[in-house]
Amino acid sequence: MGPVRLAMGGPADGEILVGPDRADHGPGAGGDAWKIDAAALNGETRVLDVRVDGKILVVTGATQGVGRAVAVEAARSGAAAVMLTGRDKARGAEAAQEIRDLGVDSAFIAAELEDPRAPSRIVSSALDAFGRIDLLVNAAALSDRGAVAGAPMELFDRLFAVNTRAPMYLMQGVIGHLRQRNAPGAVVNVLSVNAHGGTPDLAVYAASKAATALLTKNAAFSHRFDRIRVNGIYLGWTDTPGERDMQSRKLGKGDGWLAEAEARRPWGRLVRPVDVAKLVIFLLSDISIPMTGSLVDQEQDLVLGVRD
Repeated sequence: MGPVRLAMGGPADGEILVGPDRADHGPGAGGDAWKIDAAALNGETRVLDVRVDGKILVVTGATQGVGRAVAVEAARSGAAAVMLTGRDKARGAEAAQEIRDLGVDSAFIAAELEDPRAPSRIVSSALDAFGRIDLLVNAAALSDRGAVAGAPMELFDRLFAVNTRAPMYLMQGVIGHLRQRNAPGAVVNVLSVNAHGGTPDLAVYAASKAATALLTKNAAFSHRFDRIRVNGIYLGWTDTPGERDMQSRKLGKGDGWLAEAEARRPWGRLVRPVDVAKLVIFLLSDISIPMTGSLVDQEQDLVLGVRD
């Protein structure tokens, strides 16, 4: 993620300038250093490095979107190795090569999280490849639509299998491994702002994320004295390949949906995968110690938990 520079003694008294050193904020961007210049005490400059040096991560949903952005940002932030998992073997191989091109060891395991055996396979594969796991990011999810009044049972079971059961048993596997090593660690669960309630057609999806939010809090409380931190992100509307397919094709909104949606957002755009990746790396890093059990809204519109 790069250093956060707090430069005390800025360009004008009382002025605070916040901005990236680079203009490129796409999923491939990295190493962004955010500089905060403030006219304050003694002309002092402090550098806070938000990094995961030497850590080994498991990232689900890592072939595209948020998961892939997290994996790339972790590699740029000093990770020793990243185990990627997802459904698409070709994209998985491409993502693993992207990580290796950054000088970081990486491997990929294809897994369908609907399969109850997938979590144990993923954890075992990471341990076989790298010998240990320090950090876990549950970024994979299904967001198929289903309302209380009409959702079929098959959809309910599928969403809860991927969005709740798989993260739960991945946490179980990684936490058990960390406790066996008597080692600290961190977990970040990528949730959804819809867990506050959700629109009618997102009832099942929202419920699955709300259940995982509860597991996040419970795991954080249960393992705080193991020094295993567990935090979650209530993620708002994000521009990912999966969401583009959902909106344009599955929901039939065509190619113009993104421009229309972004025009209605306060910042003129949706959340981007790299935005999420930066927050994830912060929550994984030692900079955020002792923060645990936190559920952070990464959203610009549903600030009060409701839409206009």
